[in-house]
Amino acid sequence: MLSSSFAHFSRASRVYRSASNLSTHAGTVQEDLRALLRETAQPVAVVTALKDATINPQAGQTSSPFHGATLSSFSSIAMEPHPLVAFALRIPSRMATSLTSAHSSGNPHSHMVINILSEHQAETAKRFSRADLYPEPFASLPHTLTKEGLPILDGSLAAMSCRLVAASWPLHDLEALSNRGREEKAEWQGEGVASELFIAQVIRVEHAPSIAETVRPLLYYRRGYVTTHDIGTKSSSDSSS
Repeated sequence: MLSSSFAHFSRASRVYRSASNLSTHAGTVQEDLRALLRETAQPVAVVTALKDATINPQAGQTSSPFHGATLSSFSSIAMEPHPLVAFALRIPSRMATSLTSAHSSGNPHSHMVINILSEHQAETAKRFSRADLYPEPFASLPHTLTKEGLPILDGSLAAMSCRLVAASWPLHDLEALSNRGREEKAEWQGEGVASELFIAQVIRVEHAPSIAETVRPLLYYRRGYVTTHDIGTKSSSDSSS
């Protein structure tokens, strides 16, 4: 019994010493996480919406009524009982403002379209990630409209019309996240970049690839755009050796 307890203590001590070697300094953790995520391929998506939810997109305007942004994080988080997706946007940003306005308007219909980009759309991803270089990203970029009048980017692997289920969550304010009854958000006053989390319900799949299609997704990996390829299987001669 004593030897068993000693062995358990020894294993626990080794785990503790190993864990204690990891720095918990916030800056180091962030850099370690960035390095880790660079080794993990992420899908690339562009969210499109109206600049102003009160404007009729069909009305004649001198500039595009739409706004778009390449998402640095996007994920499906639930299928049942409701299909939900989540993504984060940096603040302040025009897209975050647009979506907040759309949710506040009380519109029960789609607030945005999430376009999952295909392997041929690396330039599209760049266009919607640099508002300073592309102030009118929809110019000369083919797109169609949903029945609510929101843009679907031509050539996308898939597109989903979505509706925000709640106001955004301030990821810089952990106190607000732990107290869901708090109504006011603390303004970000730090030196780094702050983000807000948006959770949306998928109300309609506008386009999805068929089994016969061979278009591959666009992925972000090691600070560049890549796509997938089949791993394949080893030949019988390889597996027997």
